[in-house]
Amino acid sequence: MRLDHLSYAAGPDGLVSTAQRIGGLLGRDFTDGGVHPRFGTRNMILPLAGGTYLEIVEVLDHPASDKAPFGQAVRARSALGGGWLGWVVAVDDITVVEKRLGREAVTGNRHRPDGTELRWKQIGVNGLIADPQLPFFIQWDIKSADHPSTGADGAFSLACLEIAGDSQRVSEWLGETVEAPLEDVKVEWVAPHGTPGIIAAQVQTPSGLVRI
Repeated sequence: MRLDHLSYAAGPDGLVSTAQRIGGLLGRDFTDGGVHPRFGTRNMILPLAGGTYLEIVEVLDHPASDKAPFGQAVRARSALGGGWLGWVVAVDDITVVEKRLGREAVTGNRHRPDGTELRWKQIGVNGLIADPQLPFFIQWDIKSADHPSTGADGAFSLACLEIAGDSQRVSEWLGETVEAPLEDVKVEWVAPHGTPGIIAAQVQTPSGLVRI
């Protein structure tokens, strides 16, 4: 179990403009990730050191976005002006999570611009919708060389996550201590005064620490 990526919902200016704005703050461009046909969404990504990456995602005018929980979650966050959607934990065997949550994972896929298909299973988005401090889970079905973090510049890394929430609640959701997937990332827990969830991410860049 490890931190896989952070997901950020595009604002009213759309996916490309949001990616350009955040990429400008970080000093590095996001790249086109492709469309998630089963979820009615598409993304752009920025690889980070340590096998993680940032994802900016927007909902499409597609029937799947109304049916799939992930599409619903992205639409709802974007409707509020965009911002951090949540964090995602990679697991080696998602059946363990399926048994614990009492439901089956869903299959996802997308084609990168070079034609490479990425496949995975994910579960827990409904938990994220109900309580945005909670991560959802992913199990990749790809070669390690195809993971979205591949090609990361080692000068860019996730230094700190600021989360409004309760670490004990998140540990219960994970089925183990929250420190396990976040062992390489500093986490600052803040008591929520509104909606729980990610407040900010601090990214180490060649120009210093950038807070998004």
